[in-house]
Amino acid sequence: MGTQGEPEAAGTRIEVVRVFTDSAGRGGNELGIARAGDVTDVDHQALAAKAGFSETVVVADPVDEVAEMRIYTPTMELPFAGHPSVGAAWWFAEQGVPVRVLQVPAGPVAVELIDGLTWIRARGEWAPEFTFHQLGDLDELANLRPDDFAEGKHYLWTWTDEHRATLRSRMFAPSMGLAEDEATGAAAVALTALLRRSLIITQGKGSQIFTEWDSDGWVRLGGRVAADSVIEL
Repeated sequence: MGTQGEPEAAGTRIEVVRVFTDSAGRGGNELGIARAGDVTDVDHQALAAKAGFSETVVVADPVDEVAEMRIYTPTMELPFAGHPSVGAAWWFAEQGVPVRVLQVPAGPVAVELIDGLTWIRARGEWAPEFTFHQLGDLDELANLRPDDFAEGKHYLWTWTDEHRATLRSRMFAPSMGLAEDEATGAAAVALTALLRRSLIITQGKGSQIFTEWDSDGWVRLGGRVAADSVIEL
């Protein structure tokens, strides 16, 4: 996929989905999806900055149910990210061309769609290097502000029920061009690997993320996805 040139003034189609919604389809983190064939002469990084989502992906047509994908925040390309992987996997199925693997720079991301949830499989070390902060209670978490974090990638969380492995979290990543991220799949994968246990995560305003820990080091990441809109840039 080429990345040369500048984004066109108009006509670049971006399909938008919301990833990690609640059971009623509310909330979730927006993801922009561009088809590789539509952006061969467009600078992908500039396109992502113009779109303004926490991540925008460029996806190639699948070959033998394997699709190549590139992932961009407004300021950088990522080798792996969770909410783009879950969102793109669902989007392909909605197009009638389901994939079994998303090939991203970090490695092959296996895909499953089961009972309304979209699952992907990844490794904790694929995630960016987040700084994890465990907080004492929900009030401390709720009182955080994006301008408390001038740099870095910070994932802050607190148990809501440790026995049931449910927690609430927020993520601030100014170094990635994100004041606050509504739902962060890669951080969920990394925290699952760190704690070595499956988790039920509520992030941001109410996004819902599910993980399953495997003792071989792989993590399954799942959630619900909903179609949102189509824009042109």
